[in-house]
Formats: sequence, C-alpha cells, structure tokens
Amino acid sequence: MGAGLLIDALPPARDLIADRGYDSDPYRAALLARGISSCIPPRKNRKTDIPYDRLLYRQRHRVEIMFGRLKDWRRVATRYDRCAHTCSSAICIAATINFWIGE
Repeated sequence: MGAGLLIDALPPARDLIADRGYDSDPYRAALLARGISSCIPPRKNRKTDIPYDRLLYRQRHRVEIMFGRLKDWRRVATRYDRCAHTCSSAICIAATINFWIGE
C-alpha cells in the first residue's frame, strides 16, 4: 500500500479527505491510530457500508480545482525547473497569481 507509507509524514490533522481509491481497512486503521478521522467514501463493491461526512467530502473539490488551475501553468505542469526549491517557488507564484486574479 503506497499511501500507507506516507502516513508518518502527514502533518497533524483532524480529518483526511480522500477519494474512493484510498478506501481500505488497513489505511483507515493507520489513520485512526494517528488520531486522524477519515472522510473517504466506500467503494461500490464494499460489503459493509462505511459512513462518511458528505458535507466535508464536498469540500474536496476546492483542492481539485486548485491543482487544475496550477496545471494551466506550463512551467508547473511539466516540472520545467530542475531544483525543488525553484519548482516550489514557481508553484507559489502561480498559486498567488491565481488567488489574486480570483479564477
């Protein structure tokens, strides 16, 4: 499980919002062990339905929209910069301009 390896690197959080691709019992248990509530809708083929906060899950679209707008910037989408700090700076500039323009 690839996402399970990154749980230790997560910053302190109250909730984690993810899509159906992250719906697994070990992943949910690892999140719960760190004290993070999971807001992950169950997969269609799951035998037992796991409840999740639908109102909180609807907020996920804001993050998706932000990544979509960042991908409009060719420099960011193709990872034009070789250095991580330069790439991070380009992402920050693009995000600031997108916020300023109000797209």
